[in-house]
Amino acid sequence: MDNSIKILDELLEAYGFENKPVSVNRITDGHINSTFALDFGEKKYLFQQLNTNVFRRPVELMNNIVGISDFLRKKIKKRGGDPDRECLTVLPSKSGLPYYISKSGEFWRSFIFITGAHTIQTVENPADFRAAAVAFGNFQRQLADYPADSLAETIPNFHNTVSRLADFKKAVADNLSGRADNCEEETRFILQREPDCSVLTDLIEKGELPLRVTHNDTKLNNVMFDDITGEAICVVDLDTVMPGLSLYDFGDSIRYGASTAAEDEKDLDKVRFSMEYFRAYAEGYLSSAGSALTENEMKYLPFSAKLMALECGMRFLGDYINGDVYFGTGYPEHNLDRARTQLKLVSEIEKYMPDMEKAVAEIRAGLGL
Repeated sequence: MDNSIKILDELLEAYGFENKPVSVNRITDGHINSTFALDFGEKKYLFQQLNTNVFRRPVELMNNIVGISDFLRKKIKKRGGDPDRECLTVLPSKSGLPYYISKSGEFWRSFIFITGAHTIQTVENPADFRAAAVAFGNFQRQLADYPADSLAETIPNFHNTVSRLADFKKAVADNLSGRADNCEEETRFILQREPDCSVLTDLIEKGELPLRVTHNDTKLNNVMFDDITGEAICVVDLDTVMPGLSLYDFGDSIRYGASTAAEDEKDLDKVRFSMEYFRAYAEGYLSSAGSALTENEMKYLPFSAKLMALECGMRFLGDYINGDVYFGTGYPEHNLDRARTQLKLVSEIEKYMPDMEKAVAEIRAGLGL
């Protein structure tokens, strides 16, 4: 592994460090940005080169992160918490900006390293999943009064399922890879559920769902857990924070964490929906965010899981038909396998929908929501 930063001296100068780090270690958990941990002895910092091919509005992205982080810090301080551990802290460069553009044009940013904490890469038990739900629920509740419309939409229509469906239909019509004939059954499955795609967007237009600050990547590994207590302490990776619906975050968590199989599992018999994990997450999320949610937000929690799985499935399948131009693949049918797991999960969620709705009602009753 190459732990070196080719422009280390330039970065140290740009951020006002007089001494060189004791060590530089590359962090390989993420797949988009290049991340390094710099240990200066008493303190550690993260330095990260942002992938501007993926994030094409980096300045607006960083303004979003700074606005959210500053807002959270004030709330955490007010209740006597530790903002250096409970939220991200952006380190400004000497110019005062929350980023640095190198002489060669690379976009860099730095954060204080959260020590004494770790991430968990995969969901292995209901307790960890519930703890992550509490963290994302707290994130939602603390930002309930943040002006979401002031955030830049750094990836337009990210969870606009109507727009995603239009993209999918275009992919099928264009058939750039000539693969559309390989997935006619999957295509029919998606198109049969076209009415589902507009349910939440219609509620937004009617003013029946509030615009929220949404994380948009609510996987377990975007929560930091305390090394000693095991408690979830901080939500990280705010690159996709944008205005949206709380239901997008909840639904995507369930899509990812309540499935019994990997996203690219070839054996669809292994793809099932876990009510145990759904209940654990719903309990954690509603216990922390419930007081800030509206009736409709709680009502549509089960449906949001189905919608996010459907959206993800159509994105994978559309990319397969387009010739694998967006998602990285390890073999020719990779995106097709991914799409099939998501669509199987949609079928599973449909079967469990009455149980999911009953579970949410029971949890709400127990919490007095």
